[in-house]
Amino acid sequence: MERPGPLLDVNLSAGYPGRPGVLREVRFTIDPGEVVGLVGESGSGKSTVALAIMRLLEFKGGAARGWVRLQGSDLMAASEPQMRAIRGKRIGLVLQSPLSSLNPAMHIGDQLFEAWHAHRQGYPNRYSVPDMLDLLELVSLPEAAPLLKRYPRQLSLGQAQRVLIAMAILHRPALLIADEPTSALDAITQSEILNLFSRLSRQLRMGILYISHDLPSVASVCSRVAILRRGEVVEFDAARRIFAAPQHPYTAALVRAIPRIPATLDREWPGARDKLSPIPCGAATGCTGQALQIAATPSKQAC
Repeated sequence: MERPGPLLDVNLSAGYPGRPGVLREVRFTIDPGEVVGLVGESGSGKSTVALAIMRLLEFKGGAARGWVRLQGSDLMAASEPQMRAIRGKRIGLVLQSPLSSLNPAMHIGDQLFEAWHAHRQGYPNRYSVPDMLDLLELVSLPEAAPLLKRYPRQLSLGQAQRVLIAMAILHRPALLIADEPTSALDAITQSEILNLFSRLSRQLRMGILYISHDLPSVASVCSRVAILRRGEVVEFDAARRIFAAPQHPYTAALVRAIPRIPATLDREWPGARDKLSPIPCGAATGCTGQALQIAATPSKQAC
């Protein structure tokens, strides 16, 4: 039986005026229902990749060449009106700062309706409160009716990030781009959001590009990982191989930099070792969990 093609197939080079070669033949693929990590230090070009995939780079004065094939269609050949129909409907985006990404002057319910209204063709004429509540429950915000009347400033960071994820998946996009979505969150909320991404990818068969510089979070949620260094993908492989046997010296240096339990921990903090456990590498990830995090019991909102 022939294997179906990837959901997303990328081969990108990009640059800005006075800064050519920001990306140089960046290649990776994402399958339906798969979470792929894009890892690199600050300035490596991670966010440029996200902008280029969504054809937003030109609005920042940049230019890209190559291909971005989504479900077989090359987005590089699409017109701007066609891309406006794709952004938000076939490609969702979650950014790292939920409170600055939401409109501070609008209730959450109004913002959800506005996101629905942007691509309402082919949908019922009304998007009701029960529809909104179902959507919020999908992102682990049960009993959220009062939240619809709140402003973003009245939400916790974790709630705001879940609302942003709800808006991004409202139209059930084939691809979700998550650009540093947990960097502003505390450790427990970060773990809950990562679990949410894993569940959404399985439940909705949604491909997710998870962009981060945080290797432990990447190890916990991604099945494959692309390592980006100075605009080039130096390694792209299964997460278990990336973390257990990195091939490129830069990847090996990143893995060596993952925090380990200090040898003096038991002496300085008796009993602390019992509270530490490997990061929750899932079956799809297959990694061995070399990095460590504080073990915590997820809240009822976590999936």
